[in-house]
Amino acid sequence: MSLSPVPPDHQSIDCRLPQRQSVPLVVASPHSGSHYPPSFLAQAAVPLAALRRAEDAFVDELFSAAPGLGIPFVAARFPRSYVDANREPYELDPGMFEGPLPRALNHRTTRVAAGLGMIPRVAASGEAIYRGRVPAGEIEHRLETCWRPYHLTLSMLVEQTYAQFGAALLIDAHSMPSSASGTGLRERDHRVDVVLGDNHGEACAPVLIDCVEQWMSAQGLRVRRNQPYAGGFTTQRYGRPGIGRHALQIEINRSLYMDEARHAKLATFGILERLMTELLDAIGEQATELLGPRALAAE
Repeated sequence: MSLSPVPPDHQSIDCRLPQRQSVPLVVASPHSGSHYPPSFLAQAAVPLAALRRAEDAFVDELFSAAPGLGIPFVAARFPRSYVDANREPYELDPGMFEGPLPRALNHRTTRVAAGLGMIPRVAASGEAIYRGRVPAGEIEHRLETCWRPYHLTLSMLVEQTYAQFGAALLIDAHSMPSSASGTGLRERDHRVDVVLGDNHGEACAPVLIDCVEQWMSAQGLRVRRNQPYAGGFTTQRYGRPGIGRHALQIEINRSLYMDEARHAKLATFGILERLMTELLDAIGEQATELLGPRALAAE
C-alpha cells in the first residue's frame, strides 16, 4: 500500500515516503532542523553557535535509511530554538511576549519554567535568546508555518500506518549532549550511550521497548530507560498502546558520532549511521511480528 500525499510543508519539514510501506513504523526527527530565519537571527541576543547547541544535529542523517526500508520519515527543517515541535502548541512563557496573548496559553509547566516552551526563552547555555520581548503575533505565525505542518504530517503518517497494519510504532529520534548522562567525555567506561523513553510505560508496549533495549545492548551500547529523558509531547500525544498506537523516544549520546564543540561529524558517524539502519530493520521485523495479525496480513 502506498501512502497518500502529505500536505504542503511551507518549507518547514522534510517528509520522505517509501515507494511502499512494508512495516508498521514511522520515524520522526523534530529537533534536527538547521534552517534559521534571518528575522529570528536578527532578534537573537546570542550567536548562532549558541543557538545550534540545542539542535539534535545530524540525527535526520542517522535515520535517513528509513524510506529505503519501507518506513515513512519526517524531520523538522526549522531549528528547535525557533520552534520546539516536541512541546504543546501553546506551552509558552507569557513574559516573553508583547501584545495580546492567546487565551489557550499553558504556562504552568516545568518546561516553561525552565525557559523551554514551544518558543524557547533560553538557549542550551541558559542565556536569554531574545534581545527584548517577542511580538505576540509570532506565536500564531510560528504555529502555522512550523509546528502545525510538522504535526499534521506526522499525524497523517501515523494514521495511515495504523489503517494499513492495525497498529503503528512511532520512533521519535533525538540526541543528547554527553553531559546529560551525568558523565563527561573522559569517563567513557560509565557513559550512557542511549536513553529509551516510553513515558514510564505509558507510551509503548513493554515487549517493543524490551526488544529495542536488548538489540542495542547486544551491539555493545549502554542503554538506560526514561532517565533523564522519558519523552515529551510527542510520546504523550502519539503513544496510546491500549489502542495499538505506540511511541518510543530514542536519545543518542552525541559523543558517539559528533564533536560537540565544533558541531562536526566524527569519523565514527558512518558506523553509527549503519547501526541505526540495522536497528530500524530489526525493529521493523519485530514490530511486524508483535503488533498483531493485521500487521502480518499486510505483508
